Amino acid sequence: MKKFITLASMVVLGGCATIVNDANIPVTASFSDGSEGTCEFTNKRGMWNLNMPGRAMIRRSDDALMYRCETEDGRKASGSVESEMEGAKLGASVLFFDLGITDAITDKHRT
Repeated sequence: MKKFITLASMVVLGGCATIVNDANIPVTASFSDGSEGTCEFTNKRGMWNLNMPGRAMIRRSDDALMYRCETEDGRKASGSVESEMEGAKLGASVLFFDLGITDAITDKHRT
């Protein structure tokens, strides 16, 4: 019985607690009037240029995704999209004793 409890404890506590999310997330963007143009997306993980309308794979980050766009006829738009945290997955990470450290480094818990 003692060996069973020890083995069961090792299996339960020795599991990987990293959240299984892709490092990149697809972002689709377009101008509301259907115009064509370009956008530059930036966060602390990188910079991506996108022909509009279009789609890019953006690296997850804990800071806001900044965008600067310009239509073909010269109109400009800029702003940011706030990063959010998936609470349930972070809770699971805490439950498995890594306290979210691994996912805080990789930002894979962000949406």
